Amino acid sequence: MSNIDHLFKNNRAWAEKIIEEDPSFFDTLAQQQKPEYLWIGCSDSRVPANELLGMMPGEVFVHRNIANQVIHTDLNCLSVIQFAVDHLKVKHIIVCGHYGCGGVLASMDDDSYGLIDNWLRHIVDVHRFHKEKLDAITDNTEKFNTLCELNVIEQVANVCNTTIVKNAWKAKQELTVHGFVYNLADGILKDLKVSSDQQSLTR
Repeated sequence: MSNIDHLFKNNRAWAEKIIEEDPSFFDTLAQQQKPEYLWIGCSDSRVPANELLGMMPGEVFVHRNIANQVIHTDLNCLSVIQFAVDHLKVKHIIVCGHYGCGGVLASMDDDSYGLIDNWLRHIVDVHRFHKEKLDAITDNTEKFNTLCELNVIEQVANVCNTTIVKNAWKAKQELTVHGFVYNLADGILKDLKVSSDQQSLTR
């Protein structure tokens, strides 16, 4: 069995550093969480929500899955959205994809990857919705990046069309849904300019 003692050592060093900077941090954190943001991102280990936003634990409520999907039959994702919107009263939902996404790339070929093929089918559908636009792109990297962006835009629409978000908007709750893409090459977020609130519902 491989040794994971280094993880506990790293954890202790991290906790000690936090306490050194703010002695009351963990006492305050343990009382409650009041994040203003729900982050729906990819499970990719290179895309850590808190770190790339420059935020501390307790500031971002996070849900992650392969290729940042929001599927209307996924009770896991929907439960996270419901808790974030109805109980935590987050003000922003961020759907964040990233360039170089393995899930998006896998959806672009005809190979079989096992169980995940069923999950990737939703990205294949995004490709189908935008087939004309994507087929017109001859550079494979540009096509890949464009599909990463289109996938985020589609998931933003899916968030907006959940009964959870629609009901929040009907109740005049302050809530905006955003679509970002993260660039692994330079660490920079790109705003896809598809933010929606109760005044601008996405289809």
